[in-house]
Amino acid sequence: MNAFEQRIKEAGNGKDLTGIDIKTMQVNVGFMCNQSCNHCHIEASPYREEMMSWDVMEKIIGNVRNANIGHIDITGGAPELNPDIERFITALRELGKNVQVRTNLTVCSEPGMERYLEFYRDNNIHLVASLPCYTEENVDAQRGESVYEKSIDVLKKLNSLGYGRDPGLKLDLVYNPGGANLPGEQNALETAYKTELMERHGIVFSNLLTITNMPVGRFKTVLDSANTYDTYLNLLKTSFNRNTVGSLMCRHQVSVGWEGTLYDCDFNLALSLPINSGAPNHIDTFDPTVLRERKIATNDHCFACTAGLGSSCGGSLLA
Repeated sequence: MNAFEQRIKEAGNGKDLTGIDIKTMQVNVGFMCNQSCNHCHIEASPYREEMMSWDVMEKIIGNVRNANIGHIDITGGAPELNPDIERFITALRELGKNVQVRTNLTVCSEPGMERYLEFYRDNNIHLVASLPCYTEENVDAQRGESVYEKSIDVLKKLNSLGYGRDPGLKLDLVYNPGGANLPGEQNALETAYKTELMERHGIVFSNLLTITNMPVGRFKTVLDSANTYDTYLNLLKTSFNRNTVGSLMCRHQVSVGWEGTLYDCDFNLALSLPINSGAPNHIDTFDPTVLRERKIATNDHCFACTAGLGSSCGGSLLA
């Protein structure tokens, strides 16, 4: 029994962490990205070749058709770099599914990639866009040179298409700390973001999501190089909040890796820690009835999701 599992048992009167339902299927369509951000848990970069095939996508579409899963959360890498992403999204929308895409924004400034902005609008895709600060210095330090400038340009284009203005075109931004700290309070940060981005650039957006840096992948390398991994992990452990446990994202979703393996979350995917409770762990054997109440695979990195106000791919767990 690992330390997180022990803490969960203490908080839940001896009960394991299990699934409750499957409201969301998160799909990682590949690790290729036009950026190499220093906090990336899957270590995405332009040199990664892992990419979901159309065969796996078709199996996802078939299972989604038969299961009562209404929300599909597409991530990467940069999802736009998967050559089958447009027909995948189109097929999901034809099934009436709500589709959300996690975009780094700058990929849509690459030659030939601007078409995705109108494609997203025409298909009413909910966009979740990475922008870890409203200042150029902090964004470029975390995500690379000129990323801020490109991101602002793409955000302006999205606004011109109605994103962040039309209630049907949701545009959420994602904040994560620049270092080994917990995020600030989400509502307060959202207010600051909205004020600063409007005053600086005339940009509007729907909501801000705060996400705690996960001590895996490239961010773990950063922590190790600064000899602060143990200090950060101790911060996460001592900030454990039992009130977050009921809302943990792993209890309400299943994640599909680029090759079809099933995970409890995208962070477990990064650690090659698939569903290991005896429930199906590949899209070929997907069974929502069994998967709904599976035991969740955990380790020390899970303390990031229960620290402070909690963290998930949908932002803070607690107000």
